[in-house]
Amino acid sequence: MENDMAQAKSLTQQDINTVLAYTASRSNAVRNRVMFLLTVLAGLRVSEVAQLTIADVRNTDGTVKSQVFLSSERVKHGHARTVFLSTQLQHEIAQYLAAQDTAQDDYPLFHTLRGVRKAFTASTLTQHFHYLYRRARVFGASSHSGRRTFLTNLSNSGISVFVLASLAGHKNIATTQRYVTVNDEQKRRAVDCFSLLVA
Repeated sequence: MENDMAQAKSLTQQDINTVLAYTASRSNAVRNRVMFLLTVLAGLRVSEVAQLTIADVRNTDGTVKSQVFLSSERVKHGHARTVFLSTQLQHEIAQYLAAQDTAQDDYPLFHTLRGVRKAFTASTLTQHFHYLYRRARVFGASSHSGRRTFLTNLSNSGISVFVLASLAGHKNIATTQRYVTVNDEQKRRAVDCFSLLVA
């Protein structure tokens, strides 16, 4: 399954904008936006998004946490990790939570139309993302695309592969390296940067 993720399309900024615009035009817009952003901005697997609870992201004073701990029994391959939430993502989650009038700590963060206690399963959320990309006409994307985009964008910003592996919850950096998309423009910038050393 990790290999499937490595083959998933990495989203461009245009792809992301397209998905967000489509999401905004449909029902459950805020919920679907935050679920998507958790994959793109925090690198969560769809299975991890599906099992999040209110308590995972909300402090006792009602504010949104800056990091979420995922224990080994909740993540793939049993590699526990801490997921860091950017200021932007914390704001997005806060807006979403503000609209959840009856949300209690043990409720799923994202519930289905069957009720506030009914969480998505990994399978149903995978299907949700499949149809989201398809209907938004972002072809070649899958439920793994957000996570791959997260890692690729960090790599493009010069973040060490060791940091990427830690953020992704990988024990082997070779796994992380398979997720990162490299293009000719990145390689050209890298060569130009090195050339400055001999100017």
